[in-house]
Amino acid sequence: MRLLRGRLLSSDPAGMEPGLGQEAAGPQPAGRGPRIRIRPLRRDRAAVAGEASAAAAKVEHPPPTPDPTAAAFFDVDNTLMRGASIYYFARGLAARKMFGPKDLAKMALGQVYFRVLGAENSDHIDAARELALAFVAGHQVADIVGLCEEIYDDSMAARIWEGTRSLAQQHLDSGQRVWLVTATPVELASIIARRLGFTGALGTVAESVDGVYTGRLVGGLLHGEAKAAAVEALAVREGLDLTRCAAYSDSTNDLPMLRLVGHPAAVNPDTDLRAEARANDWPVHDFRSGRRATMIALPTAAGAGAIAGGIVAGLALRRRHAHARH
Repeated sequence: MRLLRGRLLSSDPAGMEPGLGQEAAGPQPAGRGPRIRIRPLRRDRAAVAGEASAAAAKVEHPPPTPDPTAAAFFDVDNTLMRGASIYYFARGLAARKMFGPKDLAKMALGQVYFRVLGAENSDHIDAARELALAFVAGHQVADIVGLCEEIYDDSMAARIWEGTRSLAQQHLDSGQRVWLVTATPVELASIIARRLGFTGALGTVAESVDGVYTGRLVGGLLHGEAKAAAVEALAVREGLDLTRCAAYSDSTNDLPMLRLVGHPAAVNPDTDLRAEARANDWPVHDFRSGRRATMIALPTAAGAGAIAGGIVAGLALRRRHAHARH
């Protein structure tokens, strides 16, 4: 089966669909015209990442009075939460001595690469996030999930935008499901969703074998077109009518997802998304204080030196505190 614009298409064992290419096998009824031809399926990374994310998504909290065909989809970083969730995740693992300063510096470099080049080159995005997720390679999935619970309490819970959470709650109160859609690892995204009482999460799927992370991704980063593919796949699975669904984001990177639904909205938008929202008469919600946001976490556009320096400084401060206790 293959997802195509909100529906699944059957394919033969060779992974083919009706179209142009080699001839389909089997007899043709008389008087039916030319034989149908078939072409190979195009299995790009965005489609694979999206379908993998939808397959991994679990319903954590179904609404008490369900509206079965409508849902709301929320981006996480700078839409629901101040800053980058993967940064807090990595910093939390570093504080628990899961890896050293060199590994954290590599993650920071990957995050910068993603932030600076992500909107321009999807290969750079995937390379950056592969690097950012590589630090979990060799660790048990169950161990990382347990740590995610702690890290959310320590570093993320206080950074949730209450205004965005209120928007999500309005959908829940209407009996609609609320899903997070994020490049964050699905394990962490699912914990965020569960803690906030949301339905579930679509996130980047990290490959694991026998319960151990390999450090690779399934289909690549859940970003841009991959988010739209994940939403489409989930809509098929859950029986959603996308024209009745809503989506919220802060970035033009998520335009494929926003344009997919009937009710898109901008939250804490960047300049380009604000302009896009105004041009299309989309609602704009800005929960940041002041004319321009001052993010207390990882900036969206910062130099590698500044980020790496901040991380190393944090590690040094942690060491000084540790020495002071002994």
